[in-house]
Amino acid sequence: MNALKTGVLLAALTLLIMWIGRMIGGPGGMMVAFLFALVMNGVSYWFSDKIVLAMYRAKPVTEAEAPELYSIVGRLTAQAGLPMPKLYILPDESANAFATGRNPNHAAVAVTRGLMRILDQGEVEGVLAHELAHVKNRDILISSIAATLAGAIMMLANMARWGMILGGMGRSDDDNGGALGLLATVIVAPIAAMMIQLAISRSREYQADVTGASISGKPLGLANALLKLENASRVIPSQASPATAHMFIVNPLSGKSMAALFSTHPSIPDRVNRLRAMAQERGQY
Repeated sequence: MNALKTGVLLAALTLLIMWIGRMIGGPGGMMVAFLFALVMNGVSYWFSDKIVLAMYRAKPVTEAEAPELYSIVGRLTAQAGLPMPKLYILPDESANAFATGRNPNHAAVAVTRGLMRILDQGEVEGVLAHELAHVKNRDILISSIAATLAGAIMMLANMARWGMILGGMGRSDDDNGGALGLLATVIVAPIAAMMIQLAISRSREYQADVTGASISGKPLGLANALLKLENASRVIPSQASPATAHMFIVNPLSGKSMAALFSTHPSIPDRVNRLRAMAQERGQY
């Protein structure tokens, strides 16, 4: 199913970019846009994880630099039957985390400095188990690709907007180009980027919560972490890009903008209630 979703997203990007190219430059622009889309598809598949990590200035850490982090992840990967991912720390005082990569053998898990500061060991374990669940469930590729595609679409929208402002684009008499084409691009492209985010089903977060709680054996650790992370996001807002918001364990845009209304994340109270029900079934709550 994730392979099908990935293919659909790549096809949607290609068609959208070709449409934008035609609106701006007519048939010639559409051909250039098609070539650009082919390049973007390849880049998204092979390098989306590196792009996202670079975007947040993620720093790879060694076991000597973060022994507690390595110890927890090493124990959890052994329990989950997964290879050890690369570990990164984001120089951000907001509290959040995400996983990326194209498969379990090329996975990376990143946590913010703020998360490590406010969570206790059991809560950090819950968060890391959730991120490893994304790796185990093989939905990190589609998440990483969606972030790259949404970013590319927003870049095209910015190019079209500046083209309108500077008057250097869209001067053709071609009915398919011109100012109307640019205006349509400026309006439609951000909406399309948001729709790509919404294509990442909220069910993936529920499933990662369940799988992560099973890996760690401590549903309450993750439940408590989610509550702390939500509260922390109000105190120290994240500077996350809307294009990558769906990758984080809690919505980094919560309460910040209209984008929060279209969140790919389920509500924290709902997730916590489900985890507490799991703990109760295990006799832990």
